[in-house]
Amino acid sequence: MTSTEQGWSFPDTIEGFGYTFNTDGQLRKIDPNTGEPGNEPFEFHVTENQDYNQKRYEALGDVITEYVYGLLETEVGLQRMMVPHQGAVQESAFIFVSSDALSKPDRLLVLIPGSGVVKSGQWARSLIINDSLQSGSQIPFIKHARELGYAVIVMNPNENTKVINGKKIKIMNSSNAKEHADYVWKHYVKEVTPKHIAVIAHSYGGFLAVDLATRYFTHFQSSVFAIALTDSVHNLLMQNVPPRVAGYLRKVSRNWASHDAPLDTPLPCEMEGGIPRVSAGHTKHEMTSWSSFESVFTFLQEQYAAVPKKEEL
Repeated sequence: MTSTEQGWSFPDTIEGFGYTFNTDGQLRKIDPNTGEPGNEPFEFHVTENQDYNQKRYEALGDVITEYVYGLLETEVGLQRMMVPHQGAVQESAFIFVSSDALSKPDRLLVLIPGSGVVKSGQWARSLIINDSLQSGSQIPFIKHARELGYAVIVMNPNENTKVINGKKIKIMNSSNAKEHADYVWKHYVKEVTPKHIAVIAHSYGGFLAVDLATRYFTHFQSSVFAIALTDSVHNLLMQNVPPRVAGYLRKVSRNWASHDAPLDTPLPCEMEGGIPRVSAGHTKHEMTSWSSFESVFTFLQEQYAAVPKKEEL
């Protein structure tokens, strides 16, 4: 059981909350007669005390975070790596990587979630709870990437603090999302020297991707062949992106934005000379990654096919 400052105690397993995931990845209330998932979805309003309901929802979210971590290890075979490299485990953040990501892979996919409560393996925790693991987690993306031959690194930019002996401390080299992304790119992505790199980033993850491209432009220009953004909140002007970086980003990037137009319908850019925007085919921000799933991978494949190979040079 976990407790809050109000003295409320909550379970530390999904089943303890009375729920489980069915075969379609939907969170459902456990049928007391069969012990199997029934048809009832998650219920937020269980008391008249809205503070309690919210804390219960957050506690369930924390448990689901650990559940998704487990899926990254058991279902798609990733392993945890510390941030920073040499930090004590209890004081470190961590990312998830495939074993082949550490041995000069031909192709590497880097996944960057947005801001807020989402951690490695998640695009939107609210979708995992209220819709399905498929729409809210990164698991389908990782599985498909592995099928296509990509090694994978999954960033964890919102893992910024730890509680040690009752005191909250900031994690070294991961005290905020930008610091985390910078460290992971510098000490993991660059150091494993993959030949070809693709990035998929959602929401604030797009801001981080643009920031990394600006910081490490030479490396991006030589290695990153595709950047797929889903409802990204980047802004080339506000982020002071130099013209040559902006020109590069226009060539290798596409942003699937929330919109009611059919999937892949071209949309106006956020600014003249900005990253090309197309419709994600969905109006809900959280759903843009899942709704554009097939188009994102088609884009990656097209971009990779256009990369000059050594035998063509």
